[in-house]
Order: sequence, then C-alpha cells, then structure tokens
Amino acid sequence: MTDTNALRSIIADSGLKYKAIAEIMGLTPYALQMKIDNETEFKASEIDTLANTLGMDMQQRDSIFFCKKSGI
Repeated sequence: MTDTNALRSIIADSGLKYKAIAEIMGLTPYALQMKIDNETEFKASEIDTLANTLGMDMQQRDSIFFCKKSGI
C-alpha cells in the first residue's frame, strides 16, 4: 500500500505537475491519481520511474511504496 501523504508531499516539493509526471510514466493524469489514492496498484516499473523522476533515494522509495498498513 502506498503512503499517499508522503508521496503527495514529495511530488509537491519536486515542483512537478501531476500531468507532467503522468506523461513521463506513460499514464493519464487520472490513472496516476488512482494509483496515488490506492485505488489501483503501481507496477514495479512505474515505482522505479516515479522514484527516479522525483529523485527519491531507496529508503524514501521503500517507505512510500512498501509500507505496511497498521493492523494487518
């Protein structure tokens, strides 16, 4: 499950628009939003592209995309 709040914060800090990020990833802005909102899952290749685009280090990437939902 994606840590939506952390991902939104990194996107905001990057200065990139959702539309530009979606284009880089080969997605529509709507499809990107669905993934960020945990309505659909990111593919491994999408996580890699997004992490590289946003300049995330491995620790940031792992904490955002591979976080565990509490109570499970």
